[in-house]
Amino acid sequence: MNNILVTGGAGYIGSHACKALARAGYVPITYDNLVTGWQDSVKFGPFEHGDLLDRKRLDEVFAKYKPAAVMHFAALSQVGEAMSEPGRYWSNNVTGSLNLIEAAVAANCLNFVFSSTCATYGEHDNVVLDEDTPQHPLNAYGASKRAIEDILRDFEASHRLNHVIFRYFNVAGADPDSEVGEFHRPETHLVPLMLDAIDGKRDALTVNGTDYDTPDGTCIRDYVHVCDLVDAHVLGLHWLEQDKGSRVFNLGTGSGFSVLDVISHSKSVTNRTVPYITGPRREGDCTKLVSGSARAETELGWQPKRSTLETMIADAWRWHQTGDYQK
Repeated sequence: MNNILVTGGAGYIGSHACKALARAGYVPITYDNLVTGWQDSVKFGPFEHGDLLDRKRLDEVFAKYKPAAVMHFAALSQVGEAMSEPGRYWSNNVTGSLNLIEAAVAANCLNFVFSSTCATYGEHDNVVLDEDTPQHPLNAYGASKRAIEDILRDFEASHRLNHVIFRYFNVAGADPDSEVGEFHRPETHLVPLMLDAIDGKRDALTVNGTDYDTPDGTCIRDYVHVCDLVDAHVLGLHWLEQDKGSRVFNLGTGSGFSVLDVISHSKSVTNRTVPYITGPRREGDCTKLVSGSARAETELGWQPKRSTLETMIADAWRWHQTGDYQK
């Protein structure tokens, strides 16, 4: 059985990836500093506590497990924080990733799956993004991810580091079995914030910005179910195992929903009204980001089977009501 090193495996997307990897016959090795992740979410393979900025610790873990590939999720990812503390994002995301890449190359682990973001594209209103859309990120989060993509290309040229890059934006939903789900502290993502408001765990949801150039004035995003997303990452790993070369894939449904659209759909799923108030725009937010995935569907055979708003909200709501979520 192949060991796969999963950075950020104690986080939201990483923990779902670990379950998908285990189901596919791999052994996911979670490497996480637990700053934003939760050790209780590590249920599908070994756990190693460590920071990406600690090269010695990375070398120890590579030597111990001899992973066949890296699946890299660990990153700071809050847009507002990236605007106010850009240095933290460049240090953590870029320097940490460079350490990881160098450690992987030193250990002759030359297959690398990278969790990037559609935030690298920046503002492209009324355009369905594809992999060739120019990248003009609006904040240090998107810029740091773009820089890591560049580093991977350089190491491919110098050390034959094969990589698959996935760019996606709003991930939602939860494991249908409710073994793992979405939980951040502080919480910044729309769906869990909305469910907190429905459930009385916060007074109201704040809708940030109602003056965007959209039909209802709120910004538009493409939502992808977390399980569909991690299935794509496993397919990306298979792509590398088949020695098909490095590739970039967008992951999206090609359909955008505004904040108010999501709120409306939640009522039909939960049978509850979302209490919300309006607030100012968040600095660094784009008006509209919608990502096509024709390349992933054609070349990887990826199909986003659970990526409807109703399914994503229903799975998240089920997780939200579990005992694990209350911890």
